[in-house]
Amino acid sequence: MPGGCSRGPAAGDGRLRLARLALVLLGWVSSSLTSSAPSTSSASFLASAVSAQPPLPGQCPQPCECSEAARTVKCVNRNLTEVPADLPHYVRNLFLTGNQLAVLPAGAFARRPPLAELAALNLSGSSLEAVCADAFEHLPSLRQLDLSHNPLVNLSAFAFSGSNASFSAPSPLVELMLNHIVPPDDERQNRSFEGMVAAALRAGQALRGLRRLELASNHFLYLPRDVLAQLPGLRHLDLRNNSLVSLTYVSFGNLTHLESLHLEDNALKVLHNGTLAELQSLPHVRVFLDNNPWVCDCQMADMVAWLKETEVVQGKARLTCAFPEKMRNRALLELNSSHLECDPILPPSLQTSYVFLGIVLALIGAIFLLVLYLNRKGIKKWMHNIRDACRDHMEGYHYRYEINADPRLTNLSSNSDV
Repeated sequence: MPGGCSRGPAAGDGRLRLARLALVLLGWVSSSLTSSAPSTSSASFLASAVSAQPPLPGQCPQPCECSEAARTVKCVNRNLTEVPADLPHYVRNLFLTGNQLAVLPAGAFARRPPLAELAALNLSGSSLEAVCADAFEHLPSLRQLDLSHNPLVNLSAFAFSGSNASFSAPSPLVELMLNHIVPPDDERQNRSFEGMVAAALRAGQALRGLRRLELASNHFLYLPRDVLAQLPGLRHLDLRNNSLVSLTYVSFGNLTHLESLHLEDNALKVLHNGTLAELQSLPHVRVFLDNNPWVCDCQMADMVAWLKETEVVQGKARLTCAFPEKMRNRALLELNSSHLECDPILPPSLQTSYVFLGIVLALIGAIFLLVLYLNRKGIKKWMHNIRDACRDHMEGYHYRYEINADPRLTNLSSNSDV
């Protein structure tokens, strides 16, 4: 687990300036009071004091490469453990890829003066495990953020909105890349990864201006019901290369500006009527559905009919069946209702499971018969005892019946009782 979230150390530029001024004044006072010291020593002291200060704002941090003309700073593959404190104020494009940042604390980019022109921030592949609340505050022009290829164990729900989401201004983000941010299974802390990402996307309606969202290669099994509820301005949504088996619970109805929806390389088996109707209602959308294991049975009939009529799906002629075996590689557009049957044909893996279950039950049955055979004498004696007991009971009932049926025997029985 990464370290706790705290405010970034770079927020104290004002304190650095005060310390620098105090050091210079101290050198001037000491040189004035020490009349026996030569003037050269005072000058050398001041020179060393000034040279020992951090770089002035506008200078390039030592491990980075800067281009003021291109407004770009690159700190790539430098094994940095924190964001450089002395970033130039002119930076518009900042690359911090391939480092060892681990934690992005609150105020990680807060500076005085602020980085008011920073518009594109790339933090991909920097071993980030935690992004804290308010990590991107004081970046008023940030439009593009890339956090891809980081094993995020903790993505704060207020990472993009700020801890006072109900009062803070909307995020300026237009493009957000969160590709391949899934942590290892042993570091998920028994929490839903899908839920953690959804909470960060919907907190405080901060991302209402977001137009591009990339969530590829995250092993998503499902999409939470309201994950897209606060993203009405979304135009491009990339969900390719996940493990989505259904879109039943997620709603696309509010994404009226959506232009592209990438669902390639998932585990989708069929799209149901509710999803089909929502996609058809979006006026500008293009949907990509390649490389999904479509199951061509009777439940596919509505989707096949929809595919034949709609122009929403791009490359729909390439969509083919994966199951059942007899339909494998058949194009969906070539199917009709007579091809789509719900046969009791099971996938090979399920067939193997039933065969194994049959073998186990047969073995249990054989053991039971063997136990009966080994105890056959005791079982035979037990059955004889039951038979004799039943016979005695039946004879008693038969005797009573004969007495009750014959009046003479009844009277005789009554007199004998007397």
